Amino acid sequence: MALNRLDLNLLHVFDTIYREGSLTRAARALHLTQPAVSHSLSRLREHFDDPLFSRQGNKMVPTPLARRFLESMRPGLTQIQSAVNQFHAFDPANQRKTYSLALRDILESTFLPKLMGRLESYPELEIISQRVPRRDMETQLAAGKLDFAVDVLLPVSNQTAHELLRRDRLVVLARKGHPLTREGLTMENYLEAKHVLVSSRSEGPGIEDFELSRFGVQRSIRLRCQHYYAACRVTEGTDLLLTMPENYARIIAERADIDILSAPADLPAIDVHLYWHKAYEREPALLWFREQLNSIA
Repeated sequence: MALNRLDLNLLHVFDTIYREGSLTRAARALHLTQPAVSHSLSRLREHFDDPLFSRQGNKMVPTPLARRFLESMRPGLTQIQSAVNQFHAFDPANQRKTYSLALRDILESTFLPKLMGRLESYPELEIISQRVPRRDMETQLAAGKLDFAVDVLLPVSNQTAHELLRRDRLVVLARKGHPLTREGLTMENYLEAKHVLVSSRSEGPGIEDFELSRFGVQRSIRLRCQHYYAACRVTEGTDLLLTMPENYARIIAERADIDILSAPADLPAIDVHLYWHKAYEREPALLWFREQLNSIA
């Protein structure tokens, strides 16, 4: 297995097949035809005398040898790619690039419209937004499956960099004509009202409830649901109150019979952070995209 007999471009193909789990998606990511990717895989199989990947359903699953090789090879490939990229500027107007983002649903609604508006002049750029479990975020950033993640402040390793994108204050939503919109929202009538809590968990307090507990008070939760859009629809047709981030609340209020009220207490703002892996942070295309994300935050 002499190195001088192995085309280094094949390693990039190998890494992409491993990351995408599909020859079709790998070909799309590499901007090659599928037969070209299949031919490269055949050369790699011959070189290693191993299948490297086997098809299981619609997915190409790596063999044990392929897994071991990737663990040893990827850091070196990343260093080579970074070294090459340092000498090349990124031209978004003329270069094709696919960016992969991890966004939760509420962040998709506030970030994507502004982002796609900003990228309108760059037709060769493609954006993939996906929901990634928080436990998998760092692994996918390190593997190159994700370029960036946008989320609340999370504990991460020293290999994952992050920065504050924006601070989103909490506001209270009530239907048009709700008695509290006329009376004015106070801590007393806020606690007397019934509330909607949005959470992916089936139990436990929300961020606003932690702060209320510092005052020694507790609100009454009538409905617990998973998505803010559903919660807003409920709030629009009932006397329930909804406490939520202001940026998304403003979007909802444009199309719903809902009033936005200031919270009755100094509730903590939600810090939204941008995450990326340090191994890729000097790549011109990613540096440019980071600037775009910061500009729309």
